[in-house]
Amino acid sequence: MPTYTISKMTDFSDQHIDQIRLLEQICALSDASDLRVGVESLKAIHGDEAFLCYNEDQLIGFLSWYTSDRIEANINAMVHPEFRRNGIFRNLLNHAIADMHLVNIQHCLFRVPSNSQSGIDCIGHIEADFSHSQFSMTFNSIQDRMPCYNYLTIRVANKKDTAFLIYCFAQAFEDSESWTKEYLESTSQEPSRLTYLVLHQSNPVGMIRVNTIQAHTAVIHDFCVLPTEQGKGYGRDILAQLITLLQDQQYTQIRLSVVTANRHALRLYTSVGFEISAEFHYYSLPLLSINH
Repeated sequence: MPTYTISKMTDFSDQHIDQIRLLEQICALSDASDLRVGVESLKAIHGDEAFLCYNEDQLIGFLSWYTSDRIEANINAMVHPEFRRNGIFRNLLNHAIADMHLVNIQHCLFRVPSNSQSGIDCIGHIEADFSHSQFSMTFNSIQDRMPCYNYLTIRVANKKDTAFLIYCFAQAFEDSESWTKEYLESTSQEPSRLTYLVLHQSNPVGMIRVNTIQAHTAVIHDFCVLPTEQGKGYGRDILAQLITLLQDQQYTQIRLSVVTANRHALRLYTSVGFEISAEFHYYSLPLLSINH
């Protein structure tokens, strides 16, 4: 019986990152899936927490997690096809849970490619509940007409904008202002993440954020317009303006995610030039219900 070793990732050298990329490729090819475990988010400072499982010198298992609100942990994981059904995923998860308890995480949210049957089967064994699906979208080129911006401008937000950002986010996404404040404060500390304020004739009407996860890759997220200002055609122009800004900054890959049920947002992103690149299912499970 082989002896596996599990340890927390502390070495973020190219050599170790390349081992994870290789395992990701092996799993994706074996499962014919769009597996992506967020390798670009593995870094020593402000990076995801990760655990590695080795069979001697071979990396055979990986699990990473991060939290944006200090309540829910977002989890990615994979196990080498030749070493599955040996409890590796469960052991990796148990190591991560021990750390999650230390920071009072309450829920786990597992991300699984929609075309990964092995991943869906694995989640079924821990009896996680289906939460939602998201499309991952990648920018191709601006479609139709060039943007006119409708007297809109965007600029990097500062501390004076905090009250508006909290209000706008909470109103648009129907979250509490206390949760929103905690979320924005915790994620704003990351140097790779920028928040932009959207103004219409000098009046704030929305916000949009960018996480630059690699030298040439930018991820757009937390895009919202005040409910009272929606339906005025601002969305397309905000996105077009931001994309132009990112391209001027030499970002060659621009990505975002959208809940599959949000057809309005999907049409908006497609109209600007984003294309669906993958679909992911999300499964939720309270931390206390996971048996060690």
